Amino acid sequence: MDIESGLPTGEEKAKAVQDMFDQIAPRYDFVNRVMTFRLDVRWRKRTVAALELDAGSTVIDLACGTGDFCCELEDAGINTLGFDFSIGMLQASRSKSPLAQADILKLPIQDGVVDGATCGFALRNLTELPAFFEEVSRVLKPGGRIGFLDIAEPENRLLNWGHHFYFDRIVPKVGALLSDKSAYSYLPKSFAYLPPHQEILTMLENAGFSQVKRQLFAPGSVQLFSGKKT
Repeated sequence: MDIESGLPTGEEKAKAVQDMFDQIAPRYDFVNRVMTFRLDVRWRKRTVAALELDAGSTVIDLACGTGDFCCELEDAGINTLGFDFSIGMLQASRSKSPLAQADILKLPIQDGVVDGATCGFALRNLTELPAFFEEVSRVLKPGGRIGFLDIAEPENRLLNWGHHFYFDRIVPKVGALLSDKSAYSYLPKSFAYLPPHQEILTMLENAGFSQVKRQLFAPGSVQLFSGKKT
């Protein structure tokens, strides 16, 4: 447990997050569409486009959940493999791609065999971000591309206020009404797990990625990290 934030860390965090996603899996897609006003679909499409990979390429979707990213990749003609540690989420998947339960810090994949990797809104749920980036780098071919989506805090003061009002006040209430109260109370708290974007960019560079950059969506409340394996 982190004393300052009061949030679980390490193995305690991993188990808590896994149990949470198992619990909310049956209604996850529906609640996600409601919470984001379906903008999450647009964000994933933009991420797939940012990979700049040809049809027939092979991409792994990490923390794939119910397979939303996998479906977008499939629509682009990309061969997709999904990995997640939540059996509940995998069982709720709509994707036609092969999915497997796995620890994405220790992928069951050989070195240098995939063309790209995606991850949607899960960076803050991982216990070791640098280790995750290094593991992704290990399995990518030279020149392989990454697209990682997650939440962000708008820099504009008014937008930041609105962002926190929505996530701190509205999201837990809507989540409690439509799904699970404790799970959607975790969402605003999970901001504390995500390092500043400058640190994430540095971690990516240290893991062997070049051309790393950050794009903001919605407006400034969602961020996309992209790059290319050196």
